[in-house]
Amino acid sequence: MNGQEQLLNNINIVDFTMVDLALFLDTHPKDRRALDYYAHYSQIKRQLCREFSKKYYPLTMAEADCEKSWSWGEAPLPWEGGCVHVEL
Repeated sequence: MNGQEQLLNNINIVDFTMVDLALFLDTHPKDRRALDYYAHYSQIKRQLCREFSKKYYPLTMAEADCEKSWSWGEAPLPWEGGCVHVEL
């Protein structure tokens, strides 16, 4: 697995964890530990997405660097290999 695939894999793992925590929080909205875990993983995801955007291309429009030029269109399209399948 190359660096780009590894970083995407890490983002997917954190994203899965956040979805699982969100489902738990839907039924336990005041659980302090779960809220803290969600905030922790949310911060990790932001850092990973920021790192990925700097090294490769933005994953969301919010991460597109628009100071010098519009970087949102830099990602390869799916038929160009843009949707990388990562084995867990």
